[in-house]
Amino acid sequence: MYPLLSLFLRRLIRRGDLVLETVDGTRHRFGDGSGPPVVMRLNSRRAERLLAHNPALTLGECYMNGDLDMTEGGIMGLLTLVSENAGADPTNEVWMRAWERLRLIWRRVVQNNVPARARHNVAHHYDLSAELYSLFLDPDRQYSCAYFERPDQSLAEAQLAKKRHIAAKLLLDRPHLDILDIGSGWGGLALYLADVGDARVTGITLSEEQLSWSRRRAVEGGIDDRVWFEMQDYRHVQARFDRIVSVGMFEHVGRDFYDAFFRQAHRMLKPDGVMLLHTIGRLDVPANTNSFISRYIFPGGYIPSLSEITPSLERAGLFATDIEVLRLHYAETCRAWRLAFVAQWDRARALYDERFCRMWEFYLAISEVGFRWQGLAVFQIQITRRIDALPITRDYMVDAERRLRERDAVARAPSLERTG
Repeated sequence: MYPLLSLFLRRLIRRGDLVLETVDGTRHRFGDGSGPPVVMRLNSRRAERLLAHNPALTLGECYMNGDLDMTEGGIMGLLTLVSENAGADPTNEVWMRAWERLRLIWRRVVQNNVPARARHNVAHHYDLSAELYSLFLDPDRQYSCAYFERPDQSLAEAQLAKKRHIAAKLLLDRPHLDILDIGSGWGGLALYLADVGDARVTGITLSEEQLSWSRRRAVEGGIDDRVWFEMQDYRHVQARFDRIVSVGMFEHVGRDFYDAFFRQAHRMLKPDGVMLLHTIGRLDVPANTNSFISRYIFPGGYIPSLSEITPSLERAGLFATDIEVLRLHYAETCRAWRLAFVAQWDRARALYDERFCRMWEFYLAISEVGFRWQGLAVFQIQITRRIDALPITRDYMVDAERRLRERDAVARAPSLERTG
């Protein structure tokens, strides 16, 4: 075995049972032998060198390209074992830290998300086959963190609970509010807000696939007279709104564009308006996005710490009126997506190929690891222009969520009867 890889694994894996089989059939054991064995096989000498020098990137690449196979424990078992030993920071070797510092310097180039690049980055991920997303998302195609009110909730129930949770924070206290949904996905949240709030909703996206899907849903639902979807960058919106919501889009803004994002939010929000920003965030100090995710899944993406968000809010003249940190909800969401995707492996392979399936499985697994062990969470930040725009206690959120839960239960009852 490549000496540097052996040294690295012996320093990293202190607990558990990792077995590595090299290309010549030799088996090497790391850890104290406790727990179920995790067995991986390297199919080339090249893989040994790659894993030794930059495992944060090359572990996923080797698995994706077939240079690494899991014969026991699966890729999630391997990532779990690594995370339980490394803690929140798997880049704990000197040469890895040096590489991460170089990535931090380069970040300003790869995250220069001007409108043209932002659209290209969105297309890279969201304009994949529509059938792919149907393999692992809930029926409403919510592609963001679900909200698990109970451990036994299904993914579909938890995604509906997420929409309730957001609607309650927007204070839909009167009909015909004008709402903007920045990064509207496949339209589920916009349609929900229009329904429960009797509101007029504009959804904007940079994805052609999502746009056509959302528009079709609005027509089929008979509400295309008050729900509109447009291909538009947030920087180009001229109208003003009573409510603004953005779910899972802020991660694509880019660190150097936070001031511009919140200045534009200030311009678009009416003086007594309310905004709800739902974004992945770091619970610790600012750091690089996982290198595999950045290269293969979300180019130009960045996950901020709260300390990177609030200064831009302040400079834009906006108030953070409520901040909630959703811990582990996204870990459970990613787990549900991963299990669903793996169960549909053959269908996904028919759409793309084996390499793509391995890439996607690794993406979902490393994402779950990030939220379960490496300090990632979700921030829901409620924002206003005026300090008195909302009630001064949170009771209105609790009351609204309870009413929406009762309403949703009634609305779901007929469909449950039909399927029961």
